Amino acid sequence: MSNPFEDADARYQVLVNGEAQYSLWPVALACPDGWTVVLDDDSRAACLAYIEEHWTDMRPASLVRADHG
Repeated sequence: MSNPFEDADARYQVLVNGEAQYSLWPVALACPDGWTVVLDDDSRAACLAYIEEHWTDMRPASLVRADHG
């Protein structure tokens, strides 16, 4: 069985959690608890581009809030 997270021909979605962390996720798998779909059913390349554009601060949101007092 091949890794569903590395299949260039599969369809993916982009998830985000409460800490504003992003994840590439195969559409064939259920969205895990605590995550929300922010981009649905697109190519792997398009999803990775979306993540690169939108996830500009790798720190968890709680750390960002703490830094800004």
